[in-house]
Amino acid sequence: MAVGYRTLVSLLFRATVIAAASRVKPPGLQSIPLDLSRFYNNKAFGTYSGEASFDTLGQSYPAPDQETPYYTSGYTGIVYSFPGYTGPNKSDNVIVSGQTIAVPTGPYFSASFLISEDKELAVVAGNVTFTYTDNSTSVYELRSLDWFSFLTINRGELIFPTRFTATGVNYNTSHIFERTAALSPGKELSSITLPAATSADDGRLHVFAISLWTGGSAVDVQSVRPTQKWISSGVQAVEITLNNAGSECVAGNGLALTLSGDGLHATGEGHLKRLCPGDQKVVTIGVESSSNEVANVSVTLEYGGTRRTIDFSDIQFGLVEWTTDLDNLAKHESPEWFNNAKYGIFIHWGPYAVTGWGNSSPHESYAEWFWWYSTHHPQADPSDFYDYRLRTYGKDWAYDDTFPNFTASAYDPKAWVDLIADAGAKYFVLTSKHHDGFALFDAGATSNRTALHYGPQRDLLGELFDAVAKYQPQLKRGTYFSLPEWFNPDFGPYGFDQFPPSQVPGTTSWPGVLATNPYTGAPEPYTGRIPATDFLTDVMLSQMDTLAYAYGTDIMWCDCGAANATAAFASRWFNAARAQDRQVAINSRCGVAQAADFDTPEYARFGSAQRRKWETNQGMDPYSYGYNRATPDEAYMNASTLIYTLVDIVAKNGNLLLDVGPRADGTIVQAEVDRLREAGRWLRGHGEAVFDTTYWFVQSEIEGGPDVRFTQTDGAFYVLFLERPEARNGIVEVRAPVPIVEGDEVSLLAVEGGEKLAWKVAGKGSEKALEIEVTDALLDKDEYCWVFKIGYA
Repeated sequence: MAVGYRTLVSLLFRATVIAAASRVKPPGLQSIPLDLSRFYNNKAFGTYSGEASFDTLGQSYPAPDQETPYYTSGYTGIVYSFPGYTGPNKSDNVIVSGQTIAVPTGPYFSASFLISEDKELAVVAGNVTFTYTDNSTSVYELRSLDWFSFLTINRGELIFPTRFTATGVNYNTSHIFERTAALSPGKELSSITLPAATSADDGRLHVFAISLWTGGSAVDVQSVRPTQKWISSGVQAVEITLNNAGSECVAGNGLALTLSGDGLHATGEGHLKRLCPGDQKVVTIGVESSSNEVANVSVTLEYGGTRRTIDFSDIQFGLVEWTTDLDNLAKHESPEWFNNAKYGIFIHWGPYAVTGWGNSSPHESYAEWFWWYSTHHPQADPSDFYDYRLRTYGKDWAYDDTFPNFTASAYDPKAWVDLIADAGAKYFVLTSKHHDGFALFDAGATSNRTALHYGPQRDLLGELFDAVAKYQPQLKRGTYFSLPEWFNPDFGPYGFDQFPPSQVPGTTSWPGVLATNPYTGAPEPYTGRIPATDFLTDVMLSQMDTLAYAYGTDIMWCDCGAANATAAFASRWFNAARAQDRQVAINSRCGVAQAADFDTPEYARFGSAQRRKWETNQGMDPYSYGYNRATPDEAYMNASTLIYTLVDIVAKNGNLLLDVGPRADGTIVQAEVDRLREAGRWLRGHGEAVFDTTYWFVQSEIEGGPDVRFTQTDGAFYVLFLERPEARNGIVEVRAPVPIVEGDEVSLLAVEGGEKLAWKVAGKGSEKALEIEVTDALLDKDEYCWVFKIGYA
């Protein structure tokens, strides 16, 4: 088992299901699964096409293969009442419409949900309200990503290999997601009111299960989770989740934690300096195990003069050999360096920089899609690439005519990596090959359609990686790689439309046939193609291997993962990287949900923290990744917006991958350069509140304002104002239960004279607020984001 919890699995099946919304408690568990059957109003699971209609289109999940009516989260250890398939014509989930669910009154620590939504490409969210016996409330944003997608896969807690359509089976994965909300400490929960999200047009929000984690009066261990990450060679990283369900903060000397068990050797103690009521943190311990067998373990906590030992059973330890088995690959996660890096620079560069046009807002489209848009007029050309192409280049022009003008004549790899470092970023991702099939690296015998054979006749990727190694070795290196190629005939057997053209005439597509000149009807050339027997193995897999082994990429950042060879690639790469003591990452667009270390929403942010790692990607350009000559300088993202976006994302467990699009000669728009460096100067003074931090379990924002975010390290807590704080009578108020105790020091970070500010905590319960004495003169010394640091005593 991946996560330890205090029970025997065999007991689960014998648990008694009590009345609706009452406790359904298998013996020995701290999870209190709620029985929601009284509220069921939708059927999500079927055994054949047409049996169920989860969405409004007659589609459904396949019936889950389970032995008990319970599901245990592989990450949190939470146990849910999850009956799955309930039989013909019987509902199994709740479409939320404001239902209020009474719960057995008690001091619960957290509430966890299994949820999904029913509209492709949508994110559906609404606030769930928790009501306590004193009539106070707390609110949590319950948010679901789309239940299925085959190009950008948002990996769920539960992954199903298929879905039923109205008329058959679709062999792309479908998902159910897990969300956990902190509950107000010291209070007794009486009811949960679900949001209302019932619009078929916008997507409906579905709840499959709710489980409460019991509170108590002490610090407790929720789970022990061996990961497939390592601290040093052969030393497995084991994550231990701690909750403070008591009434006092762990402070002072903090908490010491040890792990012991048969066949295990912990390489050191775990430590936690601060854990206040209602908060949850993860402590990582290094473990060496004598075998990969399951083990029974004990976790011993020492703090405040007390010592407690908690036992866990049947936990699987050991670093596995990676294989193509999907359950095996699902154990891979984003490495700690990626989780801590927070900020990367995306670079879209290729022959599309020659055309370099995508119209301007509000009619802008991705400039790097110039070839595709101009050949799909009028059904998929809202920005009118067709007319721009005709009047600029004439009717006989073909896309490959860009190659000679893709010169890279002013390309300075050192200047690029120095800019990335000056911006404060910790990694970068370069488009090694976009959908046009033109590679910026040496593709060997797979293709001559590369920058080594045409245009600059240089290894552009290799030069950039060499510059990093020489001038900025601290930067991690990533490679964007498009799995399909729009118009490569060898991709033809795997060609696809994103949506049925009969339903969506303007659907994006990767057809795998030569492009047709939109004016003459003549086929356009595919210069440099080397015919292949099988595109997946001869081109796709071979080129991914080249990026992994010849170039040593740290991040394989795929795009458009439909047909793929990802399982074969990932299993070999993960094994090879571990042998080199390198922890690498792969994104959610490689076509295999299980082999997805982090989610990749595009031009998107969330209202609350997401436990699973995510990285949003967007351009400094309002809506293009590639260079767009139609974008005026004033439209590029400024430093204020950049910092706001980064802080908001980091406070919710995300990374920001921010794109720039160089011109064909390798120069970067000066407005982008200046604003990156301007934001970088702020980060140099305030970076400790951004990098190597974690999100706050308790809350991400202050409901009703001001515009504040929170981050933390083991030794400090940070309050980040995204608007200038208002000092009323010389006091800035933070209305949140921040983890501060007597003896802590509060400072206005990076501001001279802002050290050791006077402070006090006023109010109680939900009215509790930190009051900091600070003058307007001090606040005037900073800009963009004002950071108050609470240094733990």
